[in-house]
Amino acid sequence: MKSVLVVEDDPLIMELVRTLLVSFGYDPIEAVDGAMAIELSKKNSLNIILLDIQLPRIDGTEVLKILKGDPVTREIPVIALTAHAMRGDEEKFLKAGFSGYVSKPIDIQKFKSLIIELIV
Repeated sequence: MKSVLVVEDDPLIMELVRTLLVSFGYDPIEAVDGAMAIELSKKNSLNIILLDIQLPRIDGTEVLKILKGDPVTREIPVIALTAHAMRGDEEKFLKAGFSGYVSKPIDIQKFKSLIIELIV
């Protein structure tokens, strides 16, 4: 089963994403902040990471930089999961090094298609 790390500090969004991933046939691993995400990324064999941008302590963009700078985690695709849905945000996140972008509220079909496209 493919493992997906979900990094999200909102319990309701976490529950929604967990439910969706399980229904898609994936094994979700959960982190509530950036430090926990970095630790779990190194300890688990992950196929993809769903990373909230607005996290306590270390934001998602900073977490991405750390993951991409580490040989152990640099190849894992990372999808930005964010409430930022302004024009130009998707391009900004892709330029920052994210593999994809999902805005909240989540479009379930787009979300599923993106994961299928990027999962390794």
